[in-house]
Amino acid sequence: MPLDLIHLPRNFSIEIYTNEVPGARSLAVGHKGTVFVGTRKEGDGRVYAVVDAGAEGRRVFVIARGLDMPNGVAFRDGALYVAESHRILRFDNIESHLTTPPAPVVVSEDFPPSAVHGWKFIRFGPDGKLYIPIGAPCNVCQQYGYALITRMNADGTQHEVYAEGVRNTVGFDWQPMTQALWFTENGRDMLGDDVPADELNTASGAGLHFGFPYCHAGDIPDPEFGKLFPCNVYQPPALKLGAHVAPLGMRFYTGMMFPPEYKNQIFIAEHGSWNRSQKVGYRVTRVRLKDNKAIEYEPFAEGWLQGEAFWGRPVDLLVMSDGAMLVSDDYAGAIYRIRYNPPTLLMPENLPPPHAE
Repeated sequence: MPLDLIHLPRNFSIEIYTNEVPGARSLAVGHKGTVFVGTRKEGDGRVYAVVDAGAEGRRVFVIARGLDMPNGVAFRDGALYVAESHRILRFDNIESHLTTPPAPVVVSEDFPPSAVHGWKFIRFGPDGKLYIPIGAPCNVCQQYGYALITRMNADGTQHEVYAEGVRNTVGFDWQPMTQALWFTENGRDMLGDDVPADELNTASGAGLHFGFPYCHAGDIPDPEFGKLFPCNVYQPPALKLGAHVAPLGMRFYTGMMFPPEYKNQIFIAEHGSWNRSQKVGYRVTRVRLKDNKAIEYEPFAEGWLQGEAFWGRPVDLLVMSDGAMLVSDDYAGAIYRIRYNPPTLLMPENLPPPHAE
C-alpha cells in the first residue's frame, strides 16, 4: 500500500496496523485491547478480532461468519455486540474465546431489514444504552419506521426512538464534556454534484427531527417532499460538510498522544463519493470546536484519492489507549495506525559548537 502518498500534519505518521481484514468497517476495542472489526457483505459477513502480540506481530481471528451485513460492533462488560441488518447479537466473554467463539445471544430482532442503508453503526452511550440507527431504505422517501436513531437497554428492552429525520448515519460519538451526541449524516443523491451537503449534527437530548425527507442540509427543500413542511421547523446541521463526501465514522479525540490542540476535537472518516462527476472525500478530516460549536473543517489525512483514482476508502476511527488513532479501510481490507511523533529537542550538550570567528 502506498502509504507514502498520505499527507498528514507535521510530525504525524501512518503505518499499517493490519492488512488481513477484508471489508474492514466499524471498529471497537475490548478491555484487553482486542480490536473488533465489522464488515458489510450480505450473506457472508464476517467479524474479526485483531490482537497485538507484541514482537510476534498482530494476529487476526474470525469470530463470526455468514452474517447479514454485520457492520456495527460495540463492546461492553466483556461482551461484543454485533449489528446485522435486522437484529443485534451478543458474544459473551469474547476476549477469552477468540479461537472458539461462543454461540451468539440474540439481543433484539426489532429492526426492519433493508439492503439499502440497512447496515448499522452501533455504540453504547454515556447513559449505558445501545444506540442503533435505522437508515432510510431509499435515496429519498417517506416510510414509517426508518430514518431514525434509536436506543435500547443492553438487554434489548425499552427500545425507543431518540432522533428522527436522519437519512443515514454510520458514525457517532458523545462530546466528552457535555455528553451531547454528535453524528455524521449522508445526504441524498441525484440533485447534482454539489447539492446537498453531507452533515455533521448534534443532539443534546431526545426528540429532535433533522429534516429528512422534507429538508436537506438545513435549508434545501426536497423537490418532492419539501412542500409539506418548511425547513425552519427542523434541527439545522452543526456543520455542512462537502456534498457526497460520504462521512462515516467520527470520534472525539480523547487520547494523550496528539498535541493539546487536538484534544476533544472531532475527526471524521470520509468514505468518498460514488456518483459525483469528480470524486471527493476519501480522507480523514478534522472539525475544530470552540465553545461547543463547530467552527472549522479541514483535511487531516489525505492521499487515498489520486486524481480520479483511489486505492483506499476510510470508514471508521478508533482512539486507542496509547493515544494513537486507528482508521479502517474496507476497500483495501486494512486498518491503519496514525501516531504523533514529538520533535526531538536539542539539549545544550547536543547542540553544535558555536561558529569560530
